[in-house]
Amino acid sequence: MAKELVSTPMNFNYQLFFERRKEVCGGDLVIKGTRVTVRTLLASLAEGASVEEIRLDFPTVSAEAMRAVIAFAASSAEEDLPVPPLPVAA
Repeated sequence: MAKELVSTPMNFNYQLFFERRKEVCGGDLVIKGTRVTVRTLLASLAEGASVEEIRLDFPTVSAEAMRAVIAFAASSAEEDLPVPPLPVAA
């Protein structure tokens, strides 16, 4: 069975895999040492591509970097999305 790529964002330091430099992709967040943006990888996931398919398209992106992208998205959603309040127990 394949190793699960998703972990909780609390125990994964996704920042080790990302960099932002204005001379690389206009300062967009990219995978360190590449010109592959985190946004591109997230869009591919959203379109239904598997991690394996994405890595075939972007061979410079490691499985660990993909895990970081997923953890980053989970962490971002946790911080930015409005979550409706839980119902109050009667």
